[in-house]
Amino acid sequence: MHPADPTDSGFADTPAPVTRREFVHGAAASAALLAMGGLSAPLAAMPGAMPAVAADRAAVLAQVAAQHDDTLRRLREWIALPSIAAEDRNYPQGPEHMARLAREAGFQHVEVVPTAGKSGVFATLDAGAPTWLAIYMMYDVKQYDPAEWSAPPLEGRIVEKAGLGKVLVGRGATNSKGPQMACLAALHAFRAANTKLPVNLVLICEGEEEIGSPNFRQIVFKPEVEAALKKCVGIIIPLGNQDPDGSVQINLGAKGVVELELVASGEKWGRGPTKDVHSSLAAQVDSPVWHLVQALNTLVKADGHTPAVEGFFENVRPLTAEQRRILDAAIPKRSEESAKRSLGVSRWIADEPWRESLVRLASQPTINIEGLVGGYTGPGGKTILPHRAIAKIDMRLVPDMTAKEALAKLKAHLAKQGFGDVEVNMTGGYDPTETPADSRLVKAMAATYRKVGVEPLLWPRLAGSWPGATFTAAPLKLAAGQFGMGHGGGAHAPDEYWVVEPANPKVAGMDGAARSFVELFYALA
Repeated sequence: MHPADPTDSGFADTPAPVTRREFVHGAAASAALLAMGGLSAPLAAMPGAMPAVAADRAAVLAQVAAQHDDTLRRLREWIALPSIAAEDRNYPQGPEHMARLAREAGFQHVEVVPTAGKSGVFATLDAGAPTWLAIYMMYDVKQYDPAEWSAPPLEGRIVEKAGLGKVLVGRGATNSKGPQMACLAALHAFRAANTKLPVNLVLICEGEEEIGSPNFRQIVFKPEVEAALKKCVGIIIPLGNQDPDGSVQINLGAKGVVELELVASGEKWGRGPTKDVHSSLAAQVDSPVWHLVQALNTLVKADGHTPAVEGFFENVRPLTAEQRRILDAAIPKRSEESAKRSLGVSRWIADEPWRESLVRLASQPTINIEGLVGGYTGPGGKTILPHRAIAKIDMRLVPDMTAKEALAKLKAHLAKQGFGDVEVNMTGGYDPTETPADSRLVKAMAATYRKVGVEPLLWPRLAGSWPGATFTAAPLKLAAGQFGMGHGGGAHAPDEYWVVEPANPKVAGMDGAARSFVELFYALA
């Protein structure tokens, strides 16, 4: 990793003047791109074309800082409008606001796309460039309980966070409105500088990502949307990819996911009560809650984490030799101490060494209990025998598993173990993704990170999930990945935050994150 140089990177969160070194470096880089076929011949042949590109880029980067306050205002306004699909909250306000953000950022064509669930947004920005890039965004967020937060979750309050600097606290701050607003801020900077983008953009937004994107394909495969995507070199999801130490990671894929509910009830079971009864009756009446607990206990082995569903691993593709080489190169550069501190843990599964825990993180599927609810959970006691209990489950999938296959195997497992009465209600999900390391998109992302002073770590796949398989699978077969400087934390948890002014100069703040998107657009051009 190399420290950022604010004189030529556009990375620091202060305006960066154009120096002679930057000017010469930009011209030389453009000449190199021409030699590799990376610049259009008409542009390269134009007298003064390279100085004009360097001047445009500098003007855009300067506008990022000039619009800092406006960017934070837009982010606060967005956080104040939480669209929560699970609660049917702020629809249609959510997609309408997303559409307005796209128009204000310069997209010429913007439309709200209805689905069987929550509407999406499709937009295009045609700058007359030869290259098209797609951007995926989500306008929905997870639920929250204000009582668990140290600052109001919809206020967007800026506070000092030890070791990180000034952060903006709010639901959706890092997942994913902060990074997405950084991307939109880059587009506002182009408009303010009266400069055309060096690439054309296709924007695809959804409002059901947090419930597993059940209707996302209805947006993507609308004929005009699919046609626009087919022109693109790839698709990015804006994300704050930096760790607190400033390091950054390029994921060559992501795990898939299945989100579901398991419901045990006296009605379906045919045993136990069909309504809550007094707990003294546990001496003679079966308990649906214990029935669910026993069902859950069959899903993993005695170690508490290895999936025990029959056939669950049969289509798991082992890491390739190339992926193992990538891990071997990246793991020594990752900080175990920083990871433990960030996660609030003191040890890994089975007290595994750091290396083995990271290999597991990249390569293994999981079955996780997100939540478990049955009966009374309020203050004090309430001596009842509940008639119903629910477990929220997610299963993370690796290639070559599919969401459809994993769901079928779970249902078959429960039936075979004597729990066929337990309802299995899938709420959403999608398959894993993969993108080649030598794709044009990955190369451009790596070049951008290096330009802003960070040597990126290649990583086989993100342990989290996003509906990228919709793009990477047939018929689109696009390169896809997360991109963006900046850091945030607390996704799905209380006190979610996004770093605005970093304490560590190696970490990008809001402006540095926005500049990284400016640089990516030029790198792809």
